[in-house]
Amino acid sequence: MSGYYQKDIETAPREQILAIQNEKLLRQVRHVYENVPYYKKLMDAKGVSPDDIKSVDDIRKLPFLSKSDLREAYPYGLLGTDLASCVRIHSTSGTTGKRVVAFYTQGDIDIWEECCARAIVAAGGTKEDVCQVCYGYGLFTGGSGLHGGSHKVGCLTLPMSSGNTDRQIQFMMDLNATILCCTPSYAAYIGETLAEKGYKPEDNRLKAGIFGAEPWTEEMRRSIEKSLGIKAYDIYGLTEISGPGVAFECSEQNGMHINEDHFYAEIIDPDTGEVLPEGEQGELVFTSLDKEAFPLLRYRTRDICVLTREKCSCGRTHVKMCKPRGRSDDMLIIRGVNVFPSQIETVLLNEGYTPNYRIEVDRKNNTDTLDVYVELPKDMFSDKVSDIQAKEQRLAGAMRQMLGIGPRMHLVPPMTIERSEGKAVRVIDRRNLVDKGGR
Repeated sequence: MSGYYQKDIETAPREQILAIQNEKLLRQVRHVYENVPYYKKLMDAKGVSPDDIKSVDDIRKLPFLSKSDLREAYPYGLLGTDLASCVRIHSTSGTTGKRVVAFYTQGDIDIWEECCARAIVAAGGTKEDVCQVCYGYGLFTGGSGLHGGSHKVGCLTLPMSSGNTDRQIQFMMDLNATILCCTPSYAAYIGETLAEKGYKPEDNRLKAGIFGAEPWTEEMRRSIEKSLGIKAYDIYGLTEISGPGVAFECSEQNGMHINEDHFYAEIIDPDTGEVLPEGEQGELVFTSLDKEAFPLLRYRTRDICVLTREKCSCGRTHVKMCKPRGRSDDMLIIRGVNVFPSQIETVLLNEGYTPNYRIEVDRKNNTDTLDVYVELPKDMFSDKVSDIQAKEQRLAGAMRQMLGIGPRMHLVPPMTIERSEGKAVRVIDRRNLVDKGGR
C-alpha cells in the first residue's frame, strides 16, 4: 500500500473534517459576499446573507453558480481579491462561448499543488521516482498542477507537455520514467506506439499512471494497464475549482477521494437542484472552501456521479466520488433515448476493439442518425467485405443491447482515426441543437 503526503489530514476522523469544513465555509461565504459583487447579488436575490450560514448544513441555502454565470462574469466579475494579489491565470479548454478564466494567488497554487502531491503519493510516488508530465502546459491546468505536485513530492520531474510522441518515448526509456501523467487517450496512444516500435510492457520502468481530463472507462483502464505494464489511477479536477487534484484514486482503484479539507461536495438532482442523499446518483456540485482569487460557491460541474463514505482499505477518510458516469450536458438524446459516449466505449472494449473511435450524430428528414466509426485492431483487420460486415452487425447488436437503439457501425482500417495528444474529441453532433453549456 502507498503512503500519504499529509497523513494527519488525509486520515482525519470525520468529526475533524467536518469542523474544518464548517470553519472554512463560514469564512469563505463572508469573503465572497464582501468581495464578489456578482455573487452578492445572487445571494441578495435569494434573501440569504452570511449570517444565515452556520455550518455546511446550511450550504443548500446558497445559490448555485453555473458555467453560464462564469461566462457572463468574464473576465473579472468573480474575482475575490485585488488583481495585484494574483500571480497566475488558467483557462478552460472549451470552445463554446467565452472561455472561463480562473485566477490564482500564490496561496491558491500552494494548496493546489499539495492536492496533486497527495494524488502522486497515493499512486505510489516518492522522491525516488521520475514523474513524466505529458499533460499540456500553458493555460491548461493539467501540466502545471501535476508538475507542481511532483516537485512537492520531490520527484525528478520531466515537464514534457503533450505531443511529439517519439520524444516522449525517448525520454521515458532513457531517463527511466516511473510515473506517467497524461490523458487516458494519450496514454493508450503511447502504449500503441511503444508496441509498434517493438517494445514490450516490461521494457519500460513505468509503475503507475495518473490519468484524467477526459472520461474513460474501466475497460480502457485495463487496456492501458496491459499495454504499459502499470497500475492506472484516475484523477479529477476542473479549472473552475483549481485543476486536477480535487479528487484522486488510491490503491483500491475504486473511486476518488475528494480533498474535503479544501472542497465541499454535494450531489443534486440536475433538474430540480434538490440535494440528494449519500449513495444516490446525481450532478456533482463543488464549493471551494479556501480559494482566495476565484472562490466559487456551489458550482455545478454537470458531471454525473455518486458519493460514498464507505471505509476504504487505504486508510483515507475523505469521501469518495465514483468515476463520472457522463455529464448532464454531454448526454446525447437520440430519438428520445439518452446515450452517453462512455456506454459506447464500454461495448467497444468489451468486444475487443481499440479505444480509437468517433461518434457522429446528425438529423436527416427530421430523424436523428447515429454513426460510430471504430478502428479495427491490426489482428482483426480484413480486406474481405463480408468479414467487415459481419463484425459491424455483431457490434451493432451489442450496441443496441447497451443503448436501446442500434447505431450504424463503420469499421475502418488501423491508424485512420486521428489520435489525440490532449483531450480526445469523440463526438461530432451536426444537429445544430441549442448549446447546453458544455465545458
